[in-house]
Amino acid sequence: MKPPTFVIFVNDKELMHFSYTRYIENKIRESFGFRGTPLKFIIRERKEQG
Repeated sequence: MKPPTFVIFVNDKELMHFSYTRYIENKIRESFGFRGTPLKFIIRERKEQG
C-alpha cells in the first residue's frame, strides 16, 4: 500500500528546511490522525507565471 503523499509548492526548494517539513508532518499527523503511518512529502518549486 502506498503512503499518503503530499505535494508542497514553494518559491525556492533550497529555502525549505527539513525541520519545517517535519513541522508540517507533525501538524498533519495531529490533525488527521496518521499515527504510525508513513507520510511522503514532495517539495516542488512553483513555476514562474508569465
